[in-house]
Amino acid sequence: MQEHTVKAFDEDITRLRGLIAEMGGLAEAAVERSLEALVKGDDDLADQVIKGDKKIDALETEIDKLAVRIIALRAPMADDLREVIAALKIAGVVERIGDYSKNIAKASKQIGGNRKQFEPLTLLPAMAEVAAEMVHDVLTAYAARDAELAREVIATDEKVDAFYNSIFRNLVSHMVENPSTISSAAQMLFIARNLERVGDHATNVAEMVHFAATGNYPPDEDS
Repeated sequence: MQEHTVKAFDEDITRLRGLIAEMGGLAEAAVERSLEALVKGDDDLADQVIKGDKKIDALETEIDKLAVRIIALRAPMADDLREVIAALKIAGVVERIGDYSKNIAKASKQIGGNRKQFEPLTLLPAMAEVAAEMVHDVLTAYAARDAELAREVIATDEKVDAFYNSIFRNLVSHMVENPSTISSAAQMLFIARNLERVGDHATNVAEMVHFAATGNYPPDEDS
């Protein structure tokens, strides 16, 4: 009976990890595709990102139900409980990353044909690449229980913040010099802000991965 219970628990944990990986992969792709839609002015692709967010939401619901079921039926202890709790929290954060990608796709459709005159259009894809890489790496860290990689993800967030600060300054200057483009520039700024939040949320996941792997949160580098 005990062996059966352990096997069932292992199967549940494997399923939980698989759902997190699937959800994370969709969120990572959504970040990349939303920026592709922006750069190309592809409203059809933007619509695909917007519609695809429903699948991410559905996976979060499935993860929530499975995690609660594991806690209720398996009564995990210590390390195992930590992992289940981390998975619950991670699913919520990844769902928000999907929401930010949806926001970017919606903003892309609002910019219309004005996008080519904006210099940040060259910076935003680079910023998105770093943000998507953070999402990818933090999910790899989760799958491998790699606390060191989780710390590397946290450190990478500084790059995303630097991109955001540069884009912010550029767009504010552009709006001052070209008042007629304020609406489109504001959408670009909204996109940059959403990418900055993707980086923040990947950092949050990295902190949870570190906790699940070690039982401790990573040290605050600023302290």
